[in-house]
Amino acid sequence: MITDCTAIVMAGGDSRRMGTDKASLLLDGQTLLQSVITIMQQVFPKVIVSVRQPRAGIDLPQVCDEQPDGGPLAGLVASLRQITTPWAFIVACDMPFVVPEVVELLAGYRSQHQAVVPVVHGHPQPLAAFYAASCLAPLRASLAAQQNSLRGVLKQLDVRYVDEAEMLEADPHLRSFFDLDTPQDVAQAMNRL
Repeated sequence: MITDCTAIVMAGGDSRRMGTDKASLLLDGQTLLQSVITIMQQVFPKVIVSVRQPRAGIDLPQVCDEQPDGGPLAGLVASLRQITTPWAFIVACDMPFVVPEVVELLAGYRSQHQAVVPVVHGHPQPLAAFYAASCLAPLRASLAAQQNSLRGVLKQLDVRYVDEAEMLEADPHLRSFFDLDTPQDVAQAMNRL
């Protein structure tokens, strides 16, 4: 267990490309949201769910965005204000294949940094990353300035980027970073199961 950290499961997106609420999609008998929550509970003693509006049927604390249309940054800011741990691990609810070993590996890189962000196929993955509670102020300032891109905000933080080569031992196929954005992604995920 990573006891100095709270897991934040992001479940407030529009799901535009999916055409329906991703969090409630069923995969292997569980909603995507419940799948991710179950994995996070294996790694962290505290798990909260970031939402735009409260969701029924969740037995965990929920944190609502304070700024509408602020995207994931609004969810992260609202959640960081609520946590009591020095760190948060943020993960999207559409990433049901996150491997606990990858999360533990990323946790090992936190010392001396404000964020630990994996990079897969050359792209930072800010929705599967660690953020120090102490970076709330710059994140909040970006949100107030309507600079809502998490990737853009990373430029203002001391970030330890972790490339895929460093993660292959923990997750040889990098399944952790397969997110379900479209119906085609869901079909591909069904085939993987």
